[in-house]
Amino acid sequence: MSTAILKVVDVDQRFAGLHALKHVSFELIEGEILGIIGPNGAGKSTLFNAIVGTVPPASGSIWFDGRNIVGLPTHRIAELGIAKTSQTVQVFDEMTALDNVAVAALLSQTTVAAARAAARGELEFWGLDGHAGTLAQDLPLAQRSLLELARAMMLHPRVLLVDEVMAGLNEIEVDDILDRLMRVNRERGVTLMVIEHNMRALMKISSRILALDYGAVLALGKPEDVSRHKQVIEAYLGVE
Repeated sequence: MSTAILKVVDVDQRFAGLHALKHVSFELIEGEILGIIGPNGAGKSTLFNAIVGTVPPASGSIWFDGRNIVGLPTHRIAELGIAKTSQTVQVFDEMTALDNVAVAALLSQTTVAAARAAARGELEFWGLDGHAGTLAQDLPLAQRSLLELARAMMLHPRVLLVDEVMAGLNEIEVDDILDRLMRVNRERGVTLMVIEHNMRALMKISSRILALDYGAVLALGKPEDVSRHKQVIEAYLGVE
């Protein structure tokens, strides 16, 4: 029987006059990859920020592994097992790729040497071992995106929220990240929620897709069903 690892229940969020999330409810099934789609301003990143506690919801509850995590500090939510990448790549530009990941590894390792050893293994997983000594600012965008994912995985999450890490990448680079995300899911047992505008990419990796528009849930289901959903098509393409 499928088990929900995360439950979002009637979550609402407002910023001044903007109703950013409108009573959003859904369950994330343990072991799945849930794609999140919606036009700009649909509330996708706001939802992620609510889950990790960066901007807690105005009302509603978010249950992780049977515990309501609303109101917990971000670092405590990370310790429980939820990590998130940034919508725009945020790495330490003047540090090497190795040290970027080692900093994150220090949260679970007791020495710098142990953190660097763990970081080398993570860089290898993401195909960045050849760039260990390169300053982050000198890495191309695709490698910086991979570095962001490597840093997030150093938190040893059970759930990883991936916020548009493939933006600006070409088709080959997107396919490389997709393959690695599927390995994270399949080989390392991490449940994923992935925000992405590239429908081809999401159709390839997602077990289900959640569509948002103006802060509300439009559809939730199998990728092929959501892609044919009348309201989803209208939200993306508009109607005459």
